[in-house]
Amino acid sequence: MLLLAGCASAPPPPGDAIPFGLLGDTPYNDGEIQRLEGVIDAINRADLAFVVHVGDIGSARNACNDEWLQARKAQFGRIRHPFVLLPGDNEWTDCKDQLGRLAAWRRTFCFQERIPLERQPGEYCEHVRWEAGGFVFVALNVQGSNNNVTHAEEHGARMKAVYAWLDEAVRAAQGKRGLIVLMQANPFVVLPHDGYAELRARLAALGERMPGRVTLVHGDTHLFHDDEPIPGVRRVEVWGSPFVRWLAAGVGEGGLTVRQGP
Repeated sequence: MLLLAGCASAPPPPGDAIPFGLLGDTPYNDGEIQRLEGVIDAINRADLAFVVHVGDIGSARNACNDEWLQARKAQFGRIRHPFVLLPGDNEWTDCKDQLGRLAAWRRTFCFQERIPLERQPGEYCEHVRWEAGGFVFVALNVQGSNNNVTHAEEHGARMKAVYAWLDEAVRAAQGKRGLIVLMQANPFVVLPHDGYAELRARLAALGERMPGRVTLVHGDTHLFHDDEPIPGVRRVEVWGSPFVRWLAAGVGEGGLTVRQGP
């Protein structure tokens, strides 16, 4: 069970819940960089076990270079809690040199999390898993912009690894309170190309097998949602640009709680 002591905080989640933070799709410009500083200050005042950013740490215009990645690494380094970052499409699939930019992201951010993690063997070092509050958390490299489905070779190889890692997480979640799946993409965006059909089918199957015990957390379309678009699968979407905000969450005996961060 992960827990990190802290100082002043927002009201804690109920019962035995382990508190953590969620955010994504920010900062996209200089103004958001400054506003993110205030969000980080608020996060640092909270008692949190860890913080997850689901990716897109810049706009497609500015996130395709090493300088931006290094600046964001330094900014997120201000977060005093263990921090897990997922890759976003703006950092690699939306760049001209897709695989080169993904390699740059991995050099910059893989193995920097300061939290005990299980990591998928092989090239997909961003595929990680951990446990907290009786829940299994699994991070997947599933991207906005239709999941790069028009680049069939890259899409196919990556999604094969995604499904294998998701299957392992499902096995690890047996006998646990639940499974929380984290990714950048909103898999309910199907235009102009649907790169998520098989993923949605797999989530639907999980909803049948583990009703009420599976949560999908994603970013991509920048508006907060907390609903159930697939029967048995709860969906939480984080805020994103131009809304520079975070969600205060918790997991424990009472399940997953999510509220707006202070």
